[in-house]
Amino acid sequence: MTRPAGAAAAGDAATPPASATAGAAAPDRARLSQARRANRLHFALLGLQGGAWGVHIPSLKAQYGLDAAGLSTVLFAIASGAVLSLWVAGRVVARWGVRRALAGSLLAMAAMLALALHWPSLGWLLPAMLLHGAAMSLYDVAINAEGTALESLSRRAVMGGLHGMFSAGGMLGAALAALLLRAGVDAAWQLAVVGGLLAGLGLAAWPHMLEQHPAAPGERPPQAFAWPRGRLLLIGALAFAGLTAEGVLYNWSVLYMKQELGQPQAVAGLAFAVFSGAMAGARFAGDALRARVPDARLLAFGALLSALSMAVVLPLAHPVVALVGFAGVGIGLALVAPILYGAATRVPGVSRAAGIAAVTSVGYAGFLVGPPLVGALAQAVSLGAAMGLVVLASLLLALGARRIG
Repeated sequence: MTRPAGAAAAGDAATPPASATAGAAAPDRARLSQARRANRLHFALLGLQGGAWGVHIPSLKAQYGLDAAGLSTVLFAIASGAVLSLWVAGRVVARWGVRRALAGSLLAMAAMLALALHWPSLGWLLPAMLLHGAAMSLYDVAINAEGTALESLSRRAVMGGLHGMFSAGGMLGAALAALLLRAGVDAAWQLAVVGGLLAGLGLAAWPHMLEQHPAAPGERPPQAFAWPRGRLLLIGALAFAGLTAEGVLYNWSVLYMKQELGQPQAVAGLAFAVFSGAMAGARFAGDALRARVPDARLLAFGALLSALSMAVVLPLAHPVVALVGFAGVGIGLALVAPILYGAATRVPGVSRAAGIAAVTSVGYAGFLVGPPLVGALAQAVSLGAAMGLVVLASLLLALGARRIG
């Protein structure tokens, strides 16, 4: 039986969560339940903005007159902001606390999403997307640090369910955007409304997150960043492979359906919804599975399913097959983040936030490299051929999965 992600074994030297630092009373069951519900909502909101964004990548392409290389530049700006932010995310979360780090990053992320289709030129869009990526990654680290703390304090696996809410939010955001597009609602105003929704709901849940307490006297200062090496580097490399595959689907699946398979954007938006929905279902089941099946085996099986699914989708090039295949990829990659983020928090001598930031920084490099690489390859060959990167990344993940056991 695997240990729940974030639950430190005896002798682990990882810094405890802020809410459980020395001298602080552990939250009672009702308080933990309240914090868990709030964090579920935050994961869902992160997914919601991702779903709306994914559907509107073709809108962004059209609004600013971008070719595949230009769109890759925009995606590169987002991923660059995300990676740069991760260098300081551990210290920001540790010093500001989850609540303040989350509130600031939430508002910046919501504002940049709302304004994404309103900038006068690409010169304005690129720095805005850099900020968008930075805000998203800080928000991501904050809610994952909260999630692993909740696992440790409640002594039960919850990360699968939390990441399931992220995927469910992505499915909802994509489906909502597709329906609004079919109804003829202007894309720019759709994103503005979603941005406002993120800010309003996120701030409503904000007071229910766990409080951060001062460190005990003599406790090691919070880490800004833990350099990935040894076991942390291995976990990060697997995250790189998994998130490369996931990032390609998030950023290019809708455009693949529209451009390569000739589907209208309202139908093409279902690609993101199906992918996220399948991933959500698998993640909600994941916590129970992880109590019975070793993490390494689950990771390897899922990676092989992802590779096989995409290997069927690309040569057949049929919209129904594509939707089924995207669902298979979603199921296969569902537990990559819950398993690997949890493993990062169990590396001795590394704080939760710093461990997650280190692994996420390497993983986000997959988002940094994968989607722009697909764009460059699409220019040279075709988008369908370029998306074969998902198969390669998934196979590499399967090969390395046994090393985390």
